[in-house]
Amino acid sequence: MFPTADPKSVKVNVTSGTGMEIEWKDGHHSSYTFPFLRNACPCALCNEEREKDGRQPGDPIRPIAGQLPMFKALAKPTEVEPVGKYAIRFTWNDGHLHGIYSWDYLREYCPCAECKTRRAMDAPAIGSRPN
Repeated sequence: MFPTADPKSVKVNVTSGTGMEIEWKDGHHSSYTFPFLRNACPCALCNEEREKDGRQPGDPIRPIAGQLPMFKALAKPTEVEPVGKYAIRFTWNDGHLHGIYSWDYLREYCPCAECKTRRAMDAPAIGSRPN
């Protein structure tokens, strides 16, 4: 579980296209690129696609062997809106707009090295069974 999911400040850098920065009330800082956020979309459709591919939130789509790569514009939001006091929603340049990114979700999937290490240590071992 993550320490706290209360943001102190949130900066969404749409104009520069660099991503989103969150300073959490416990002093932790998270930086999310827009491609990471698009690949971490928490909507049911995106979750299902990630599960089929064996990807974690934020992991890019894996290329299909033998398929020619197609040009795809980098993910960037065209609109950003708060959802109450608990989340943020992006409308992406590919038209997708169904994901509501709660502060809990964003803190849980913070892409910094410290948080990645914590998630790896908290993950159950393959083949282990819960009691």
